[in-house]
Amino acid sequence: MAKEEILQEIENMSVKDLAELVEMVEERFGVSAAMAAPVAVAAAPAAGGEGGEGESDLVKLVLTNAGQKKIQVIKEIKEITGKGLKDCKDLVDNLPAPIKEEISAEEATSLKEKLEAAGAEVEIQ
Repeated sequence: MAKEEILQEIENMSVKDLAELVEMVEERFGVSAAMAAPVAVAAAPAAGGEGGEGESDLVKLVLTNAGQKKIQVIKEIKEITGKGLKDCKDLVDNLPAPIKEEISAEEATSLKEKLEAAGAEVEIQ
């Protein structure tokens, strides 16, 4: 099965099934999804800094409305942030909510497009 097919299957899962899948992966491979999140967050600013962008070019991505496809939006936020499902659901339930801060405008635009494709309304600040 190709990686894209796997991602497509994950997108179609319910939040409960996705949570169970994450638990199964953690148990089978002896890893934790929580451990990967700080690494991904720490790597993003370093990559932006190497591109020669100044701090004034950094923006914040804010979710203003989850829309009709709330579960899809939660899944997308989980993929973007690396946070757990509960944390992502809490973000969606308490709007407006910052999704990612201090990111490049280019990255923010890309992430905004992904979230809007899932049915969310997002602002770049």
